Amino acid sequence: MQPGRGGQAVDARGGAAPRHVVNPRHYRYYDLVMAVFVTVLLCSNMIGPGKVCYLTLPVALPLIGATLSFGAGNLFFPISYIFGDVLTEVYGYARARKVIWAGFGAMIFYVLMSQVVIRMPPDPAVPFNRDIQPALETVFGAGWRIVSASILAFWAGDFVNSYVLAKMKLLTAGRWLWTRTIGSTIAGQGVDSLLFYPLAFGNPAPLLAAMGLEAPGWMTFGTWPPGTMMSVVLFNWVFKVMVEVVFTPLTYLVVNTLKRVEREDYYDRKTNFTPFSLSD
Repeated sequence: MQPGRGGQAVDARGGAAPRHVVNPRHYRYYDLVMAVFVTVLLCSNMIGPGKVCYLTLPVALPLIGATLSFGAGNLFFPISYIFGDVLTEVYGYARARKVIWAGFGAMIFYVLMSQVVIRMPPDPAVPFNRDIQPALETVFGAGWRIVSASILAFWAGDFVNSYVLAKMKLLTAGRWLWTRTIGSTIAGQGVDSLLFYPLAFGNPAPLLAAMGLEAPGWMTFGTWPPGTMMSVVLFNWVFKVMVEVVFTPLTYLVVNTLKRVEREDYYDRKTNFTPFSLSD
């Protein structure tokens, strides 16, 4: 017996087996893809926020100009969406859901441990602690608001990405992979950017005041005006989608290779799409 489309087992003669089993197999490379996904996710959140990159463009671009400034995390984070696409396309939404929760747990663990390390008293007898402690606080000591916004945006954006891809696969009957990878990234990265930047850096007090409402104190320390916020959200959304477009040939290669090696091409016909489950 071997796996069929949608996880249904079929016998060697091509007929349906008497028993329907949903995605029962242990895959050769599923754990490896999950490890790569979590690694890229952690790099984007650990290394990325610590540096803002600056590039001079050969030509001036509309709405951007001749120079480009962006957080280093933008080099990593879109790659996690590519692996998210691969997971859903090959193994199905339920298996991708497990990986998203693994990434969520890894981010929580990283945040907790980084705060523990930062707050442990440095040994005054070690000279380099005078230099390393402020650096650790700068790179890994992001405020609770930024950390919370990052984790929430990742969680929501990745589930939207996986859901949209799984549904588009059914609608397209498995054809036109590029429409699913790019379309799901447009949706997922849109949700991610619309959640993260306003929650992390926005100040809703002026908007609430215009509506006759008073913002609580914890909402009033955002530093980005609405115009800057819109520009940053739009740029990061377009940038991340363009990364997906550029990597589309590589995505095709990885997806087709895994489908052939794993002998799996899962269709989420009877999947329960709730994010609050770890079942296959």
